Amino acid sequence: MKTPWLLSCAAALSVAAAEPTHNTATPGGKLPKPVKIALVQVATGYVDPVRVTSAPDGTDRLFVCERTGVVRLIKDGKKVGKPFLDIHDTVVSSFLEQGLYDIVFHPKFRENRKFYIHYSDMWFNGASFIMEYQASAKNPDVADPESGRVIMQIIRPYANHNGGQMAFGPDGYLYIGSGDGGWEGDVLGAGQDLSSYLGKMLRIDVDSSTPDRAYGIPKDNPFLTPLSQMKLFGVSEEAFNRLHPNARPEIWAYGLRNPWSFQFDSKTGDLFIADIGQNHFEEVDFQPAGKAGVNYGWKFMCGTHPFPLPIDDQGKPLLDAVKDAPRVGEPPIAEYSHVDQGNCVMGFGIYRGVKYPDFDGTYFMGDWGSGKIWGVARDGQGKWQMQELLDTKLMFTGAGRSFDGTLHVTDAHANYGGPADPEKNERGSVWKIVPVDQVPAGAVLAPLEQ
Repeated sequence: MKTPWLLSCAAALSVAAAEPTHNTATPGGKLPKPVKIALVQVATGYVDPVRVTSAPDGTDRLFVCERTGVVRLIKDGKKVGKPFLDIHDTVVSSFLEQGLYDIVFHPKFRENRKFYIHYSDMWFNGASFIMEYQASAKNPDVADPESGRVIMQIIRPYANHNGGQMAFGPDGYLYIGSGDGGWEGDVLGAGQDLSSYLGKMLRIDVDSSTPDRAYGIPKDNPFLTPLSQMKLFGVSEEAFNRLHPNARPEIWAYGLRNPWSFQFDSKTGDLFIADIGQNHFEEVDFQPAGKAGVNYGWKFMCGTHPFPLPIDDQGKPLLDAVKDAPRVGEPPIAEYSHVDQGNCVMGFGIYRGVKYPDFDGTYFMGDWGSGKIWGVARDGQGKWQMQELLDTKLMFTGAGRSFDGTLHVTDAHANYGGPADPEKNERGSVWKIVPVDQVPAGAVLAPLEQ
C-alpha cells in the first residue's frame, strides 16, 4: 500500500524519476573566497520594519516599510521625522504576517515619480493590494496621497502566507511574490494550481493596461494560451504541454509556499527566491535569467524532501523512509533544517556593488528565528556552497539595497502571540552588511550569540 505522500507525488504531472542533476547546498560548506561580515546599525526606533530600499534617482535616501502601513525616510544617514507615506488607516496589521509588505520604485522614477506598494487591505478582509503612487512634484521626500490607484488585487483566504516582496526585473516588468493562501500545508492545493494567483511568482507590465486590468501581460509570460481551433492529431506532446487554457497569464513561476523575499542578481539577471518552509526545512530557489514557468515543487516537496514527511515519536522527520521517493519540480540551491538552524528564511540579496569587492557574487541570507546569516555562492566546480557568516540575536524581517549596492536588513522583535497592536512591540532597526575590517569607529554592531 502506498503512503499518502507517495500517492500525492504520483499524481503530479511533473514527477522526476531520478535525483536532481545539480547540488543543493546545506550549512557547513565553504565559500570560494573569504567573506567576513559585520552588521552595522544605520537607524533604529521603527515599528516592525519589514523592508528597506532605495529609489533609482541618484540620491542616497533609504525608504523603510513599517508593517503598520508607514514608509519612513533615512536621508543623509539620519531618520526623517515626517513619513514619506502613511496609509495605516487602510492596512490590517494585527496579525504578524499581514501589513505593509513592500515598496518599490519604477525604473524611470526620476522622470515619472511612480512607486508601488503591496499591503493587506483592512476593508477587503486582508486582500493583497498592489497600489501605484507618485512622489510629490513639490517635495520628493513625501508621496502624493491623492495619486494612488489600484493596480492589482489578490483575494487572501487566510491571514498568513501572503508573500509580499516585489521587484522590477532587468526586463522592466514588475515581479510579485504571492504565498499559497495560508493556514498550513497548502490546504487549498494552490502551489500547483495554475488557475490561482497563490503560491506563485507573478510578472506584470505596469506601463500598459487592458480594458479589464490596470496592467498588461508580458507576451513572453509562460502560461499564455492564445485562442485557437482544437487539433487532436499531428500535434507534438511538447506542444500540448504548453497549452494551459485555465492558467493565470500573470504567472511566471509556481510551486512556492511563501516567497516572502526574493532578489535579482543585477549583473546576470538570475533570480533568487527565499521560500519559507513548513515544519522541517527552509529553502532558497534559483531561476536562471530568462527561464520561465519553473515548478519549485510545493506542496509535493519542501526543500529536497517529499511533503508531508513521516515523523518518529519525537516529531523528527524520518528521512531514510523517503530517500527513494519521487521528486517533483526544481530542487532548491540551498536548504537548512529547523532542528538547529532556524525556522524562517530571509533572502538579503546578492552583492554587486563596488564598495566591498570581496562580497561580489555572494548571495546573503538569514533566518528570522535563529538570527543566523549565511553566504551562498558557486565554487570553482560550479557547486553551490553555503557557509555560516554570523550568528546574531536579531530577528530578521527583510532586506534591500542602497543606491551603491550595499545590502541592508531589517529586524523586528514581533511574534505570533502578539500583542495585536504592533505599536507595543519592541522597536526594530535597519542594519547594513559591511566587511568586518571596515566597521566605522563608534558604530553600533548587532549583538552576537556567544
